[in-house]
Amino acid sequence: MPIRSIAMRGLRLCALGLVLVWSGFPILLIVVSSFRLPRDIFAAPPRLTFAPTVVNYVNLWQRWPDFFGNLWNSMAVSLGATALTLLVSFLAGYVYSRRRSRALTASAFFMIVVRLLPPIVVTLPLFPAINWLRLNDTKLVLIVLYAAFFVSLGTWIMKAFIDQIPAELEEAAAIDGANTRQTLGRIVLPLSGAGLIAASVFIMVFAWNDFLFAFIFTAVNAKTAPLVISEMVGAIDGVDWGILFAAATLQLIPILAFVMLVQKYLIAGLSAGAVKA
Repeated sequence: MPIRSIAMRGLRLCALGLVLVWSGFPILLIVVSSFRLPRDIFAAPPRLTFAPTVVNYVNLWQRWPDFFGNLWNSMAVSLGATALTLLVSFLAGYVYSRRRSRALTASAFFMIVVRLLPPIVVTLPLFPAINWLRLNDTKLVLIVLYAAFFVSLGTWIMKAFIDQIPAELEEAAAIDGANTRQTLGRIVLPLSGAGLIAASVFIMVFAWNDFLFAFIFTAVNAKTAPLVISEMVGAIDGVDWGILFAAATLQLIPILAFVMLVQKYLIAGLSAGAVKA
């Protein structure tokens, strides 16, 4: 193997290693610190060896019992927003893939423009309307807002996948007597399943970690985990870093497990439409 190729391969591996360290070290630090005694978390010099303990998780349960209910709120809102966004994105992506008109082109441009706006610009004017509808502090308002915010990205991901499905399959189904609903359910939907999973990753991660929408539109009943963690940081009696790291670890595990399970579909979603036959 030429020396230049070996050197380039070595540089790529080093770059990959640096990215992994940069991304993974903070996560590893939080998880490991959640199993340390509070006095050992910021010990100087740092101790590489320690006796693991679950005292931080016990203290989290005792001092912040509502956190676990708020964690469930995050799960319910994330799943609801993902399901609603995927439903709308699949249907919209099909229309954009199979139809052509000036109205569709204008609507596609409008979706991109709205998506480029900072969330706070869209959020504040909605507050009076949501308050008038008495939807404040409900999971429904978060589900609808998250879906509205990410339907544009989901639509373009689904369009890229549906573009790769031969239209001849739908024409053959129509000849056999299938209507549009049957064609979508039995042909297009199964073949675009990878796109749905890829889009769900973006929506789930955003909805699970969002702070802004939850902070503005919820107070008690629909409060999500990120809000409770922010309260831990701003506690009057000071920050208990052990409890904070334990809460962050519990909040991290579900979404990290989900992303790891569907990572191959995420890569497919990022590269969909990049190469045309």
